[in-house]
Amino acid sequence: MCAPPLAHLDHYLLTAHMLQHLLLMLVTAPLIVLGIGPVAFPEPPPAICWLAGSATVIVWHIPAIFELALRSPAWHVFEQASFVIAGILFWRPVVGGSGWLVPVYLFLATLPCDALSAFLAFCGRVVYPHYLGGHAGKFGLSAIDDQELAGALMWFAVTFAYLIPALLLTSRLLSLERSHSAGIEVS
Repeated sequence: MCAPPLAHLDHYLLTAHMLQHLLLMLVTAPLIVLGIGPVAFPEPPPAICWLAGSATVIVWHIPAIFELALRSPAWHVFEQASFVIAGILFWRPVVGGSGWLVPVYLFLATLPCDALSAFLAFCGRVVYPHYLGGHAGKFGLSAIDDQELAGALMWFAVTFAYLIPALLLTSRLLSLERSHSAGIEVS
């Protein structure tokens, strides 16, 4: 079976594993949502979409569950599928939404990811025993360096992936409010 290089690296580097998760949730999922456009089935409430995205990230980073996905190819596929599905749910209110709910939604979504990222970056111990095997040394990193890098990558990527659309929408909403208060309609 042929797999992309990142798929082979995720057993050696937590940073590569984290990059996979980020690509699935922050790139693949929103592109799918943009490609699907309006769908025939009803959209779940934003709170359910937010919870699906946040809970998926948190649950899969519980050490015992994370290790299960590393040991079992079937669980790893399930993990990746859940990131895509949760990502699609998460991005639906953002892509199709308008109004002040979306920037608030995105801001609130950064909080659990920021907490997890900070924990990985600053806890001072290796959280996932699989990465204690010394594989990171092949890449010039210790296991704790790899974990800190993975935490920093998640922190940076999630913050910007959520911040950029929130800022763009906020700017548009403020512009619309200024236009309406001045009696001018902007399309």
